[in-house]
Amino acid sequence: MTIIFRYLIRQIMVSMFAVSGILLLVFMSGRFIKYLGSAAEGEIAAGVLFAIMGYRFPGFLELILPLGLFIGILLAYGRMYLESEMTVLFACGVSERQLLAKTLLGALPVMIVVGAMSLYVSPWGMKQVEQIFNEQRKATEFEMLAPGRFQDFTSGTRVTYTEALSDDKRQLQGVFIAEYGRDGEGITLITAETGSQLIDEETGSRFLILEDGGRFQGVPGQLDHNVTLFEAYGLKIQSGEAGTKELEEGISTLDLWYSDDPEDRALLHWRISLPLIVPIITLLAVRLSRVNPRQGRFFHLLPAMLVYITYLGLLIVARDALADGKVPEWLGMLWVHAIFLSLGLWLQFGPAWLNRRRLEKEANAHA
Repeated sequence: MTIIFRYLIRQIMVSMFAVSGILLLVFMSGRFIKYLGSAAEGEIAAGVLFAIMGYRFPGFLELILPLGLFIGILLAYGRMYLESEMTVLFACGVSERQLLAKTLLGALPVMIVVGAMSLYVSPWGMKQVEQIFNEQRKATEFEMLAPGRFQDFTSGTRVTYTEALSDDKRQLQGVFIAEYGRDGEGITLITAETGSQLIDEETGSRFLILEDGGRFQGVPGQLDHNVTLFEAYGLKIQSGEAGTKELEEGISTLDLWYSDDPEDRALLHWRISLPLIVPIITLLAVRLSRVNPRQGRFFHLLPAMLVYITYLGLLIVARDALADGKVPEWLGMLWVHAIFLSLGLWLQFGPAWLNRRRLEKEANAHA
């Protein structure tokens, strides 16, 4: 029996890791492209991209592992049904309840990992991402410049270019700045031989001090332009201290536990729900993996995925309802888990129970 258990778990885990790896690659690639676009626009520095993705990895893992396990069971057991391996196991004395029990036992480590990610590791990672974003928000466009590139800053109203930049990003050479007017019509062009940063110690405001250049202000297409040549020109690039922003996902689970905010309570229920998904989808997958050889290997995947999507969608709806105060907290998201737990138990044991009742009725009728 131990050999059979190891064989079943190995088949599931191989499929789960393959599916989870592909899903991680897809989701993380999409998120990385989004951050890469932010870096190209100068909102964050390119050097922190991999750190952000590393800290966000647990957040991806907590969502993908349950789905990977669900699809892994469907693929592994579906193949075994098609190749009559399940028929051989049942003929050797392995019952359906033993198969379910062994699968649930194999899913236990996945549940523990998802719980650790959801309750502890993922919030810690998002807290680190929050700190990185706040540091980047405090950084000025001066510190995010890359030599030889035109870069948009200040929500696209300012374009900055520098030919060369010192290693400590304190000195610029060959500076060009184009800035649109507040009404969106006029434009101001500034050129300078050199530039450096000045910080007002009293207010915290930052200025870009340009030297040996000119300032050209006007409306494109018109001849009247204001031209000013200067030896030194100060341009404010940040007023005071930049604000900070707290990410909701970065709040620790302990803080959520003692919070009275409905949104925090909803997030707490969500984090607890993620590991609870694992045994329920395992129960569903074991039954939904049964496939008729005439139907093909992947025929059962479509209805199974619809069940999973419905499950996850109802959890999201329940979370929003809880955050809005439409659902009492004692109920939380438990009603969603109860629905799909009941569905799984019915799929697993319902047909056998109905068949047993039918046989009992026939026996009583003949008696």
